[in-house]
Amino acid sequence: MSGSNSSAPGGHPSPEPLNFSVHALPDPRDSARVRVGRLKMLFILALCAAPVVASYLAFYVFKPRGSAYGELILPTVELPSSLPLRDLAGRRVAPDALRQQWLLVVVQGADCPATCERVLYVQRQLREMLGKERDRLDKVWLIPTEADTDAPLALRPELQAAVSQPGVEVAVLRAPAAALQAWLQPAPGQTLADHLYVVDPMGRWMLREPIEDDPVKIKRVMGDLQRLLKASASWDTPGR
Repeated sequence: MSGSNSSAPGGHPSPEPLNFSVHALPDPRDSARVRVGRLKMLFILALCAAPVVASYLAFYVFKPRGSAYGELILPTVELPSSLPLRDLAGRRVAPDALRQQWLLVVVQGADCPATCERVLYVQRQLREMLGKERDRLDKVWLIPTEADTDAPLALRPELQAAVSQPGVEVAVLRAPAAALQAWLQPAPGQTLADHLYVVDPMGRWMLREPIEDDPVKIKRVMGDLQRLLKASASWDTPGR
């Protein structure tokens, strides 16, 4: 018989030939590119953080501890996000409003007798002594209260005029005494009113200074502030 039968015996079609698909293996160069990308990202993050880390190392580590006249707070204490701050009119003030600037903080009562006025004077003088760097430091007066209330709080007219004087303004805020003591701490045997508190632009309390009347000792406090501002000059800018 001429020709050929295309069907298998028994009338069943012949099985289809097997097909083998060969898939490409992962390119080792892709994993290498991923690793390089990650390393670049880590390098950029480290580069951004380097100035902040370097300034803190310069003040905390490489400088001898005895070079600070005040007491370094280690570890630093973060500004509580729940701190109930109010202005004198009773309006709420967000704690974040105290960030992005170095702060020189005093804690004094609203009655502010002669000793309190002297503290405010020392605070003002220290800032003025910074010269061109003074715009990087804000003065803050925290008034401890018995409770969190929105009732207005009035200062003596002459005191109000002093803290509101153009060029020497003081940010006057109030908060419950217990809340302030949960953030700022006096030295053993002393009260919150016995110190100046230095807070960095990220809201961390990091230095406690004695309140001095002696010009020589005031100069030592001044030295601490100057070192802090110099160490942070690469990443901190004046104004909020």
